Amino acid sequence: MTDDGPIAGNPLIEIAAGAFVFGRDDGPENERPRRVLEGGAFAINRTEITNLQYRRFVGATGHRPSFYANHPILGSDDRPVVGVSWGDADAFCRYHGLALPSEQQYERAARGTDGEAFPWGMAPPDATRANSGADACCSGDARDGYFMTAPAESFTHGASSEGVLNLIGNVWEWTRDIYAPYEGEPDGRYRVLRGGSWNSDPAHLTTTYRLAYDPEFRFSANGGFRCVRSAP
Repeated sequence: MTDDGPIAGNPLIEIAAGAFVFGRDDGPENERPRRVLEGGAFAINRTEITNLQYRRFVGATGHRPSFYANHPILGSDDRPVVGVSWGDADAFCRYHGLALPSEQQYERAARGTDGEAFPWGMAPPDATRANSGADACCSGDARDGYFMTAPAESFTHGASSEGVLNLIGNVWEWTRDIYAPYEGEPDGRYRVLRGGSWNSDPAHLTTTYRLAYDPEFRFSANGGFRCVRSAP
């Protein structure tokens, strides 16, 4: 089910409560262990937050613009906003009565209930499903039609089963979680990015890959976000 939500042009897609697979045992150490969790219902933006949506927030609040607001490609209205810190992304979501997704919410939205490797299933990414980079990390290429970011409405063949777009590729997405091993204590220094981006190689383009990142850094040309609304 879809809800228009508070962000014009970016509806919220309802994700049902229930059991889902989280983590994996055959990937990097920080993605382990694989287990089945019970998740609550939530709703997530259909696309990443765009430059146009972020500019409206800036105009309404006086918050600082994104670092790439005036870039001829990265700053285009229909592209995902990039050049935002974790705090910038958090402020945007809070302004709209929403929140950044947790890692569990991101992974449930991206993997479905059965723990798929990609939003569309188990087939590897291709040029019709995700905006990604060269085979060797970390540079963009135009095999998928875009050397840098693609419009947020692109790659509909890569949608999740519920219809959420670009959960893999295009831009890395901030989550609200502090980075920690799944079995260990957080160090408090980093937040977690998920999903890979337009310059990611295949190893980074999975629904389980976790990137620990400095929350204050706002100069990344490949990092954006989307918001969620949790059920009461």
